[in-house]
Amino acid sequence: MMKKGKLASVASLLLCASTVLAGCGSAGASSNSGNGDEVTITYCNFNASGGHEKTLEKMYEAFHKENPNIKVKIETIAYDDYFTQMQTRVAGGKAPDCYELNIENFAEYANKNQLAEIKGSDLSALNDTARDAFKVNGKQYGLPESFSNVVLIYNKDLFDQAKVEYPNENWTQDDVQKAAEAIRKLGDNIYGIYQPITYNEFFKVAAQHGGSLLNKDKTKFTINSKENLEAAQQLVDRVQKSNVQPTEAQMGGMKDWDLFMSGRLGMIPTGIWAFQTFAENCKFNWDIVVEPGAKKKATHFFSNACVINPKSKNQEAATKWITWLTTSDKSAEIRLKDGWDLPAIKNEDALKSYLEQKNPENRKAVFDSLDYLVIPPVIEDYSMMSDILDEKLKAAASGSKTVKEALDEAQEECEQKVKIK
Repeated sequence: MMKKGKLASVASLLLCASTVLAGCGSAGASSNSGNGDEVTITYCNFNASGGHEKTLEKMYEAFHKENPNIKVKIETIAYDDYFTQMQTRVAGGKAPDCYELNIENFAEYANKNQLAEIKGSDLSALNDTARDAFKVNGKQYGLPESFSNVVLIYNKDLFDQAKVEYPNENWTQDDVQKAAEAIRKLGDNIYGIYQPITYNEFFKVAAQHGGSLLNKDKTKFTINSKENLEAAQQLVDRVQKSNVQPTEAQMGGMKDWDLFMSGRLGMIPTGIWAFQTFAENCKFNWDIVVEPGAKKKATHFFSNACVINPKSKNQEAATKWITWLTTSDKSAEIRLKDGWDLPAIKNEDALKSYLEQKNPENRKAVFDSLDYLVIPPVIEDYSMMSDILDEKLKAAASGSKTVKEALDEAQEECEQKVKIK
């Protein structure tokens, strides 16, 4: 499920990116390559863990009917253990024929020549943006099996009470602020917006303001740039200045989703994995829109990709399997029927069952958001960088440091401690 790919839960795993993802069995299970002789390949994943193992098995059964000469030995490992186990298996000199990577790890593996280029497959069925996210230097090294992203979810009833128009595609962060202020006036315990002041939100909001954490050459940190200062100040001011976002004390231990479901929060930028929970628990009308930007729009993008071991003796068969898994309408049908993530395909007919669901109504915004995706910088010491920024941003949010002090300190510490390459 895509929520396993949330940046808040995966940042600590980026230290694994410098190793080859190890196998879930021998990469050389067979010397055949899928040309007609029977071949068995190994496929390792984490995304099916926790409830979708049977869904993946259904997909394999459908694939095997179309490709009876290819057998796929599937191993599913719990997300929390996945990368640790892979490191151990790499040390043992084994790797699967094909496997799953999250987007945060993907570029590092590809840049270290740990992935095979995917050739000879018709990838026209894939969403262009999602497909291109797994290219390096114009070459395809991964196929997006699923995707998830962040949209702005809003409480229509609070907007009605505040007599504010609903968010639309032309909104900017200025419009968000005005709406948040109007909603805040509805009551002492009612708030306009909740957006965590953390690294994961900061790099996206920085992009909305035209900033980034690295320079264009990706050789130097630009954490305390003018644009980034504006972005961080926007986040902090909503807590410390206008108080349209509650302080930690005002939250009283409540989580952001709980605050929204209580009916006391006007807007929350969060992942589409919240839809089912909100649909089941919100007793008010709500909908979604592409998250507004500042100088431009920028939205989070999470995706898991299928990749191939360059040392596999079964690359052709592995290519057939992961291409079918990621591009076929049948695979998409099974995935959607079982409520497991979104397939990254273009075919609106295949996606019809998802788009026609009414809660939220504007599900088209999920796909529109793909036009504005931004992914975190992939560097060697990613976890250290994100930890430093989280610490400094927390200090700014609490008021113990100014925004400038926080970003200046983060810049200095990252320059001293963090390896970019």
